[in-house]
Amino acid sequence: MFNLILKFILIMLIIIGSISLGLIFEGIDRILTAKMQKRVGPPILQPFYDIRKLMIKESIIPKYAIKWIFELSPIISLTVSILILFYIPIVGKSILGGSNDLILVVYLFIFPGLSIVLGALSSNSTYSNIGAQRLVINMLGYEFPLAIACFVPVWLVYKSGFSNIFSLNTIYTHNIWGLVNQIGIIGLLIEIIAIFLIIAGELSKSPFDLDTADSEIAGGALAEYSGRNLAMLNLSEAVKIIAISSLFIALFFPWNIQSNLIIMFLIYILKLFFIIFISLTLIKTVTSRFKISKLTGIYWGYVSLLATIGFLLVLF
Repeated sequence: MFNLILKFILIMLIIIGSISLGLIFEGIDRILTAKMQKRVGPPILQPFYDIRKLMIKESIIPKYAIKWIFELSPIISLTVSILILFYIPIVGKSILGGSNDLILVVYLFIFPGLSIVLGALSSNSTYSNIGAQRLVINMLGYEFPLAIACFVPVWLVYKSGFSNIFSLNTIYTHNIWGLVNQIGIIGLLIEIIAIFLIIAGELSKSPFDLDTADSEIAGGALAEYSGRNLAMLNLSEAVKIIAISSLFIALFFPWNIQSNLIIMFLIYILKLFFIIFISLTLIKTVTSRFKISKLTGIYWGYVSLLATIGFLLVLF
């Protein structure tokens, strides 16, 4: 009974903590972006104000939409985004970790985007349909280099003779930087560059924000969403920021040398800030949106090439 109560408390902490951290980091991202562009920027709690405002507004359903799919999509997106965090070790073992949870997590990352695609297509809106098609192209692009990046630590753990090589808990407890030589370290650094670009694409941030391009398709896949439905999609995006960053922390930046949980959590926050600043704030500020015709070529060409070169250097 005590274990069940403890697990329930941990689940609630992850739910509340991931939403809060995601919104706080979004606020920090807005402030840093504004400062880098010599603007004042909004207050750090602006994402919380936006969610509160959306929650008290009416959710408008398009006249010819498939209502149950349109309203179910934000729920699925938010639920799966939170569920992913239950399988990722943060400052210790994950809550629902198993022997092949890395494979499950990679598959689960497809569902938030896929649910948005289904919701957008069910709205029968031209802008939403275009945004959904672009989102599918984006997802097809980054899934291949994502798989390569996730396989690198699996290979290192396997070559070192450990069992449960697809377990995030196993990878998390072994510092992969100590399992390679100098050439392998170069390979891991190249892999990290690819990871930053993958995270930007996974979160549909500039220069990969083709599915929501406001200046082109008026919000794209999210054009018809409003009120509580849009609030849940925004919360899903905030949680997904924490989830994808936490995944790569567990794979490439575990480095938990402290036994104090508070210190380990503070170190985890610093790691989150580093990854989010590079993959979201910096890349978004210094780049402009790609053309849709170049998106797949960039992922399957340059990003996949980076991920492959990094893996080959680690391999040899």
